[in-house]
Amino acid sequence: MAEEENSGSTLKENIITIVLAVFIALIIRSFWLEPFRIPSGSMYPTLQVGDYLFVSKYSYGYSRYSFPAGLPLFDGRFFYSEPKRGDIVVFKFPKNTNTDFIKRVIGLPGDRVQVKEGRLYINGEMVERDEKERYIIDEYVSVPEFYHQYEETLPNGKIHRIIEMSDEERVVDDTEEFVVPEDSFFMMGDNRDRSDDSRLTVGFVPKENLVGKARFIFFSHSDKGSLIKPWTWFNAIRWKRFFQGIE
Repeated sequence: MAEEENSGSTLKENIITIVLAVFIALIIRSFWLEPFRIPSGSMYPTLQVGDYLFVSKYSYGYSRYSFPAGLPLFDGRFFYSEPKRGDIVVFKFPKNTNTDFIKRVIGLPGDRVQVKEGRLYINGEMVERDEKERYIIDEYVSVPEFYHQYEETLPNGKIHRIIEMSDEERVVDDTEEFVVPEDSFFMMGDNRDRSDDSRLTVGFVPKENLVGKARFIFFSHSDKGSLIKPWTWFNAIRWKRFFQGIE
């Protein structure tokens, strides 16, 4: 009888421990940090396919999408702080909030944004860019891809790198002038000619859809390893990207 009581007590303690651990994990994920994986190349050269990063949930306050499954517990945001131009943000795709996107904030509410002949204009002023060394993508692609690389300086002084195939790509290099609505943002990928962003199907992103700010990479791997060949895993890990801050 004593053994049965001890067994029942141990089971109860284990269940309580598991429930408490899940609860703490949900609190951390909802209010502090949430992990994300980069599945596409739209943010090269800043973020690479195979990067795993943490996003701070507190940076812009909280909305329904801060919580698991986006439960409609309330409308709008609380503790809201507006993103800065140049922030890299995870947000819910406005046309399907089950999908997460990650892009850079280019246009703030009230801004006029346009791309003409490959050059970015914000409020009628051409954004400065300086050409750097060529950029090559040779991972997660069948054939290496060669890009022009630039250092772009946004109107608030934020400097970051972008890549372009050319200044003559259809649709994305010559756009209409977009006027960003109130409480919305204009997002673009750093891989300017290979990004589905506010120029295309993403459109303007409401502030309610913001999930958080990309902070740092905690793990990264290339496609040089094979799941069925454990001895190749070590070479596939991009050690230099571990704990790299995201700008």
